[in-house]
Parts: sequence; structure tokens; C-alpha cells
Amino acid sequence: MGGTEHLTVTREGATLVLTLDRPEAKNALSLPMLVGLYDGWTAADADDSVRSVVLTGAGGAFCAGMDLKALAGRGMDGEQYRERLQADPDLHWKAMLRHHRPRKPVVAAVEGACVAGGTEILQGTDIRVAGQSATFGLFEVRRGLFPIGGSTVRLARQIPRTHALEMLLTGRPYTAEEAARIGLIGHVVPDGDALGKALEIAARINDCGPLAVEAVKASVYETAAMTEEDGLKSELARGWPVFDTADAKEGARAFAEKRPPVFRRA
Repeated sequence: MGGTEHLTVTREGATLVLTLDRPEAKNALSLPMLVGLYDGWTAADADDSVRSVVLTGAGGAFCAGMDLKALAGRGMDGEQYRERLQADPDLHWKAMLRHHRPRKPVVAAVEGACVAGGTEILQGTDIRVAGQSATFGLFEVRRGLFPIGGSTVRLARQIPRTHALEMLLTGRPYTAEEAARIGLIGHVVPDGDALGKALEIAARINDCGPLAVEAVKASVYETAAMTEEDGLKSELARGWPVFDTADAKEGARAFAEKRPPVFRRA
């Protein structure tokens, strides 16, 4: 299934599950993890049998951000992957969803710490579920650092500006309930249930027409910075071709025949 020593890849039906797997460090970002993430996003985009992706973490944590010991010059695990980073200097930004948007929906399943770079990766996901004890926050300013993973651009587009600026400028932690209240996440579930809920949501997505799902996701993001007039024009250009697909006809036929549709991405 691919993956690296710090990134596990599994399949749950039509869902690709990417698990940040460095629990001894609360899944702090490492070079093997970044390479594994990049390869996971690439594999999901390339495989038409994958209809959704779930991103989660092992050992009761999501991601505690960058490995600060490595940042301080004490080395980083996975030097064998250094050539990959040299060949594509943008690889880490693509892995963190800063410079890459997967065409398949991405559901985040968060338990425990989801802070600093973890909260930055979270902003690149589409739907977000968290256990009730999960913790969020952008701690960079407390350490004299800058949240350069995209947060000064994306966060205020995803939650109200006053909440975005408080999170960015205070570096304080947020509970799952507070993160849900300000709109950073969509679901709070009992601890240990985040992955199950994320897979449930992904399964519902998988039951839908894949061409329609991918077109809807693309339209939402590509029209976000447009005027309403331009956005509506773009929506028509993106949406009308979906009606001409065999899948659209199958959906209507299945509804009339009172049976589940069989979509063939055609």
C-alpha cells in the first residue's frame, strides 16, 4: 500500500486512510512522514478506485507540528529521503496541503494534539472530526516563529477573522468544543471515535457519483475568491458537463427504479 516508517497507508473500501505514525513524538512532522504524505496524496489522485481520503494519527494524537529538535539543528529522521526533497523542494509544502489540493474529498479524524503544523495541515482538509479531548492551536508566535504553512492566509477564510487573529496572535490552545464553536471543525465525538465517524462520512461520500463529488469540491474552492457573478459563471462551466455523464443518467435511473446507483466514473 505504500507509506514510510512514519506514515501508514491502508484501504477501507473506496477510502484511502493515511495515518501519521510517529506516536512517540505525538506524530511531529518528520522527513519520512512528509514523503509518505506526499506519496499518499499522489496515489489517491491517481487511483480512480479511491473516492475519498481519511487523514488521522496513531497513538492518540493527530500531529504536534514540526519536529523542533530537527529545526534546532539536531538532525531529522529519514536522511535516506533527502534526495526526494532535493529533487522537489516543494515536496514538504505539497505534503502539508499548502501547495496541493487533492481532487478527492479529505476527511480529518483528530484525536489528542493537533497543534502548530497539525492545525496548519488541518486547514487543507475538507471535513473535520475530533475527539472531545483533542487540542488545537497555532503556537508558533510563542516560540518566535511564523505559521508559514498557510495559516495567515487560509484561517481567516475558514473561520471568522476575529477568531483567526486570536488563534494566530495569542498562540493559546483551543479545546475541541471551542474549535467546533468557531467553525474550525465540524464534529466532536467521544474520544477514540473520531476515525470511525470520519470513515462513516467518507463512506457516504463514496456512495455518491465520483465525477459529481470531485466537480462539486473543485467548484467550491475555485470560486471562493471570485465575485458572486464570476463564481456563478464558473459553477455553470464546471457543473453542466456533469449532467451529460453516464453516471448522471444512472443516478436518475436508479432513483426511478428504487435501487442503489452503480456509478462507473463515466
